Amino acid sequence: MTPDQERWAEALAIERQHGRLAPVWIAERIGALASAGDVDGVARFREVAMKYEQLRAGRGKA
Repeated sequence: MTPDQERWAEALAIERQHGRLAPVWIAERIGALASAGDVDGVARFREVAMKYEQLRAGRGKA
């Protein structure tokens, strides 16, 4: 699985697990990673956030 495919899978899993609260959960995760100084983690979850937004846009929810 490529890193891009992993981000799509993560975005889908987060959507399924958190539903309408997924954007809040993603933002909180990015904040926690930033507070911990995890630059790579922040970058990863920003990519996940972009994939999640693409999912929403593709479904007419954006």
